Amino acid sequence: MKIKGLRFILPLGIFALLLAFLLVGLRLNPREVPSPLIGKPAPAFSLPLLATPEQRISREDLLGKVWVLNVFASWCAPCRVEHPLVTELAERKLAPVYGLNYKDQTADVTNWLAQLGNPFAAVLVDADGRTGIDFGVYGVPETFVVDHKGIIRLKHIGPLTPDDVSERIIPLLQKLQAEQ
Repeated sequence: MKIKGLRFILPLGIFALLLAFLLVGLRLNPREVPSPLIGKPAPAFSLPLLATPEQRISREDLLGKVWVLNVFASWCAPCRVEHPLVTELAERKLAPVYGLNYKDQTADVTNWLAQLGNPFAAVLVDADGRTGIDFGVYGVPETFVVDHKGIIRLKHIGPLTPDDVSERIIPLLQKLQAEQ
């Protein structure tokens, strides 16, 4: 008799456990993929500028200031959607916004920026995608906030929304600027 009862209790327990995992999973934000880089130094890089390829910007050049890195590409439809918000963020001048042009063609991104406007302090060319990989980029667009010590403080996956900018990025930039 105990074995028959166990036949019903064990599957019911397994079902309850699976249901609990499902409910916890439904409450998670899919855009908040934990990044092992949060709280760690931004990866080292030295990349050519789109406008002047003979010049380069490195992580060391940005030490001492808070900055935003927006990973984008001209072939990325969500990048086009978020572009007005990136422009608005740059216009607030809370921190320079650098564009990391990911696996793109120079002519395509130049035309894209001419059409939509160029909000970036500089556009860094990541033609082979290695710097994006070092930053742990899953896909474009992605946005990072880096503090004055070169530590990544935020990683946002996917296109920015007005709420992302007003509730997360702007308050973080203001906090980091006050700490500087």
